Amino acid sequence: MVSGIGLFGAILVAVIGMVILISKYKWHPFIVLILSAYFVGMVTGMPADTVIGLIKKGFGGILGNIGIVIICGTIIGVILEKTGAALTMANTILKLVGKDKAPLTMSLTGFVTSIPVFCDSGFVILSPISRALAEKTGTSLAIMATALSSGLYATHCLVPPTPGPIIMADTLKADLGLTILIGLAISIPVMMAGYLYATKFARRYSIDANPDVTLDDLLDKYGELPGAVKSFAPIAVPIILIAFKSIADFPVHPFGEGSVKAFFDFIGNPVTALLLGVGASLFLVPDRKTGDSFAFTASGITSAASILAITGAGGALGQVLRELPLAEVLSSSLLQYNIGLLIPFIIAMILKTAMGASTVAMIVTSAMVAPLMVKMGFTSELSKVLTVMAIGAGSMTVSHANDSYFWVVSQFSDMETSIAYKCQTGVTLVQGVTAMCIIQLLAMVFA
Repeated sequence: MVSGIGLFGAILVAVIGMVILISKYKWHPFIVLILSAYFVGMVTGMPADTVIGLIKKGFGGILGNIGIVIICGTIIGVILEKTGAALTMANTILKLVGKDKAPLTMSLTGFVTSIPVFCDSGFVILSPISRALAEKTGTSLAIMATALSSGLYATHCLVPPTPGPIIMADTLKADLGLTILIGLAISIPVMMAGYLYATKFARRYSIDANPDVTLDDLLDKYGELPGAVKSFAPIAVPIILIAFKSIADFPVHPFGEGSVKAFFDFIGNPVTALLLGVGASLFLVPDRKTGDSFAFTASGITSAASILAITGAGGALGQVLRELPLAEVLSSSLLQYNIGLLIPFIIAMILKTAMGASTVAMIVTSAMVAPLMVKMGFTSELSKVLTVMAIGAGSMTVSHANDSYFWVVSQFSDMETSIAYKCQTGVTLVQGVTAMCIIQLLAMVFA
């Protein structure tokens, strides 16, 4: 098998190939990731049947672990949109923070919505609400869009069960409950950094709201909106249950080691917790429209297909990378600089900036870093979680023209490209750097 410079050369060529095929030629990441797995395996000297076996093992393994979770999260997102629960959440937050804080309302609504939903989909879902609030409060759409975008981005990159973070936690064997808790703790100041950027910097750009629908129109569209408790429940229930499982698994065994612990281990398993979240979301469908439950669920499953394909392909590439002697090679090169968590941050940042896709950057980086964890000294539960966070921070930095999210934000907010660079690219840079600074501080204090 190839080692040393040849090993890194093969990986570098694969990464450059991914960047070119995804960014320039617009190939789908599923095809590119599978081809990259073949390329790396064959070029580094693995037997052909071994490469194929690893690809199948990696593809099936990662989907076996989190495939159901991804589908459930997507179903929840569709139902939140179709039933008007997303509008209820926005209205509830608006009442709490005040009508003069409309941008903060969108930041917080995006923050909550993006926990189970991709940020691209979340922005599309919440964009009409953002426009309507901008028109009602006389706020520039540039401020509202930047606030919404950054709120969505904070949890999209840092908090499971969003696919990227949950894939990283699975790859690096990080405790999922602890990942959620620390991810939430870090993502709150990251969201606030985005909100401050929106209100202090994006305010320089005046964009009229020109809403297609007003808040009253939205209320008429959905009819009677679901209550706040029912609207937040599909997101809150899985998070709480997963957190309780992590608490139950603490070495001190706060719930004992008998039936109570077994109960929390069962309902707090991500698969069970997200299925219960789907169950909670179905209560949002009015009794008179129970037939819509099937249609909404089917729509969620359809929407999840592309995510599952990319996730599985990333798992295939990751399995091939794990078979390579990366740790041995890096231990005598990059690791000698002793920069710790900056290694996964920098790798993810380069991949994100080059390829544009945050989730792909998370998948590839976590697969590359997994064999290095012991060499880097990241063996404790906290250090594993902080590594997940560092990759997430890198995958934020930055969103620009090769990122689909950049165009979703700009096109749904009437932003000229030059303004989008200043608002969307600028805020993601601030968020990524802010996240990494917090992670480094946590590592210094606790790790």
